Amino acid sequence: MKITGVNTYLMQAGARPDLTRAMGADADFRGSRCWLFVEIETDEGITGVGECSGWPRVVETAVRDLATVMVGEDPSSIDRLWGVLYRAMMGHGLTGTVGSGALSGIEMALWDIKGKALGAPVWQLLGGAIRERIPVYGHAHTADEALALKGMGYTALKTPFTGIVDFDRIAMLRDTVGPEMDIAVDAHGPSWMNVSDAILVGRELEAFDLLFYEDPVPPENLDMLARLRDHVAVPLAAGERVGTVHGLRPYIERDLVDVVQPDTGRGGGITQMRKIATMAEPHGIMLAPHSGSLGPVAEFAALHIMATVPNALLLERIEFDWEGRYDVVTPVLKVEDGCLPIPTAPGLGVELVKDEIAKYPVIRNVAKAPADNGRAYVPGTAAEAVHVQTRRGRARSLRA
Repeated sequence: MKITGVNTYLMQAGARPDLTRAMGADADFRGSRCWLFVEIETDEGITGVGECSGWPRVVETAVRDLATVMVGEDPSSIDRLWGVLYRAMMGHGLTGTVGSGALSGIEMALWDIKGKALGAPVWQLLGGAIRERIPVYGHAHTADEALALKGMGYTALKTPFTGIVDFDRIAMLRDTVGPEMDIAVDAHGPSWMNVSDAILVGRELEAFDLLFYEDPVPPENLDMLARLRDHVAVPLAAGERVGTVHGLRPYIERDLVDVVQPDTGRGGGITQMRKIATMAEPHGIMLAPHSGSLGPVAEFAALHIMATVPNALLLERIEFDWEGRYDVVTPVLKVEDGCLPIPTAPGLGVELVKDEIAKYPVIRNVAKAPADNGRAYVPGTAAEAVHVQTRRGRARSLRA
């Protein structure tokens, strides 16, 4: 079998709807969200699909460039071909999220081809399933959102913040769902907290028995994460902005996190994600793949990965997403008692609906500046676009 062509399908994914029933969480991507799907064709008529993230509009160019290396290659030699592609990019510098995003979608598609050729789901080719259902967690800002997730059988939720953490919201969510549900807090920037503020927030969060405290300091400086680690007694999670086992290695080897969160669309591929999980396992670090901005194909890939690694924790799931998500692939995943069943069809178990994808041409893939409402930035400073910011008025903003 030989690769004969590589196709890309880039689309603009709409913002999550702000409706009345548990659908307000993260409703605004500020116009930035795109999904990039990859399709690899072979001379035997078998095609494979994958998904890339890490600035999809730019990643598409990387995939098309790498296609010139792939045509004529044997798609079943996945590890060798991944190495060929990885080295093909090395002349441009170390592989960032654009390169690892391209590798991720391509490698997903290669696994899809192999599974279809052998008549087996990908998880079977990875050594077999440890579990048949993957627990998921959803996003919630309000009591209605939290209760809707709880009613669907979810056992965990995450509440995201851009900027400073709202303790009143966390207390409300804890009171709403009780001790039966786990709660995680995503404190990602920009603007990012400095270490002192992140420590103060982390100490306040200890009272809520969190599942994890995610991304409170900027990802460029792991020494900041290490200082935070030494001063709080709440589990830490990070890693969504980093690609490949090389990028995640310091998080794991330095024991900086309790939960490692590679993004399935830019982690480097299915094999790289499993290598990350394998490296994390002896450190007692759990795997919880990031999926906050991803489309539906990467979600299928994450299920295959998590079915086969011992230290799988939870998969991020955008339960109440933009409705177009459920039109662009078939079949559609559905949560059952707080879990997603692993796919059983050959390959990844998902196909693109190309006519639907074509309905959503790309407009842009970078976010507008946030509103100057005192949430992401200290009031009056949003236009400054600083990366890390000390919160002024601490008594009010950090301990209110």
